[in-house]
Amino acid sequence: MDMAIKFGMLVIFFGIMIGTGFYCRKHSTDIDGFVLGGRSVGPWLTAFAYGTSYFSAVVFVGYAGQFGWKYGIAATWAGIGNALIGSLMAWAVLGRRTRVMTQHLDSATMPQFFEARFNSRALKLASSVIIFIFLIPYTASLYNGLSRLFGMAFEIDYAVCVIVMSILTGIYVIAGGYMATAINDFIQGMIMLVGIVAVIAAVLKGQGGLMAAMDGLASVSDPAVSETPGVFNSFLGPDPVNLLGVVLLTSLGTWGLPQMVQKFYAIKSEKAINKGMIISTVFAMVVAGGCYFLGGFGRLFSDRVDIAADGYDAIIPAMLSDLSPFLIAVVVILVLSASMSTLSSLVLASSSTLTLDFIKGSIVKDLEEKKQLLIMRVLIAVFIAISAVIAIVQYNSNVTFIAQLMGVSWGALAGAFLAPFLYGLYWKKATTVSVWCSFLFSTVVMLANIAARQAFPPLLQSPINAGVFCMLAGLVMVPVVSLFTRPPQKEYIERVFSCYDKKVVVSVTDAIGEPIHKEEEQ
Repeated sequence: MDMAIKFGMLVIFFGIMIGTGFYCRKHSTDIDGFVLGGRSVGPWLTAFAYGTSYFSAVVFVGYAGQFGWKYGIAATWAGIGNALIGSLMAWAVLGRRTRVMTQHLDSATMPQFFEARFNSRALKLASSVIIFIFLIPYTASLYNGLSRLFGMAFEIDYAVCVIVMSILTGIYVIAGGYMATAINDFIQGMIMLVGIVAVIAAVLKGQGGLMAAMDGLASVSDPAVSETPGVFNSFLGPDPVNLLGVVLLTSLGTWGLPQMVQKFYAIKSEKAINKGMIISTVFAMVVAGGCYFLGGFGRLFSDRVDIAADGYDAIIPAMLSDLSPFLIAVVVILVLSASMSTLSSLVLASSSTLTLDFIKGSIVKDLEEKKQLLIMRVLIAVFIAISAVIAIVQYNSNVTFIAQLMGVSWGALAGAFLAPFLYGLYWKKATTVSVWCSFLFSTVVMLANIAARQAFPPLLQSPINAGVFCMLAGLVMVPVVSLFTRPPQKEYIERVFSCYDKKVVVSVTDAIGEPIHKEEEQ
């Protein structure tokens, strides 16, 4: 009976996802519709698409477990940072200017933006290659987190979990494109909101309530981490410096991730941006804040987890193993929702980038729209298949920590793109050479961090801290290099930024009491 409940809920969930994909086929008959939903997506769908692409099994299983164990309840700061920096500030700083300039430049992807903004086709090709390469480890990390929960709930082989998730996600993305992804993200986001609240309540209830759980955490000690009593129950935790690195990478890093920024391309209007900013921030506060808050109690379950043998990724599943069959099914669908929404966003960003920015015009000079759509759909399937194979191989290798894979991917992408994209939106003097420096620096540093991690200074041996270093270095590097390199052509850059100077004429809605000219009085 218990297993019937779990499978029944999964069947309903998968049915809705696939049904939505086929329903949205009418919106995916051209490139603009397939990639951006016709640039007519409302604030609720865009905000939920942003949030669900942001948070996945990587956060719920990997980051919440690992950082909750390391920093205790102070890990909640990561969720607060995700809400305030990764959502609120991202929408406020990037939202409107991204929407206006990308439409003005007729760019549907981040590489197309770099080409049009900096007048460099080579930048488009380079950024498309970076995106394709570094989105793969990110995608592999999604499968890893999901497998832990499926194994706990259904005792299903990891490879089967990966294959089923891949096929189902591929079906609705290939069928419905961005609109299907956005609608499914909204449904999945609602599940995530309800699910995380229910799970936190159930776990804390099992520990005797919030205050009892906090008291239990205060009594936990780990001399290897800190000699301070009650450090895992403290405001900043045992290691504030490395915690700050987590906050910055997972929050500021979203500003440079193509699958996140691309959500702003598709939003309907400026009014929708303002509303979407509020919705997205609340969503992030509940989901991300809830995940890290839950993970902060991980050490209360140390008797069920062998970190040395099973790794940090086993912490959250161990915390949830005593829940009722219904709640376990809710958790599985919650994490499945988070993972499938992020996966769909990643494969859509990668396939559109490779098709529009690499194949079209470079390999095939004249590629009609129907063939572009076909290639894009084929590449979605190929990308999902590659990432699934890597995930299965990785699962059987020594690299088992989700956070490591996530850190490498986010560090490389955000380090390479954050500064060029931000300065590209706001600063006319940013040069092509400075963008190349940002691309090369972050890519080389993160690849070196994978190949020769021990050669790095102790603080930068962590992929997370290395990624933060790349982001901050880019923010300094782009303006400095721009000041010493050839400035962009004045006429061209004025045309690019002219989109922000357009004026519109509106009717006066209230002229009562307004002063009139003396000429009119006479």
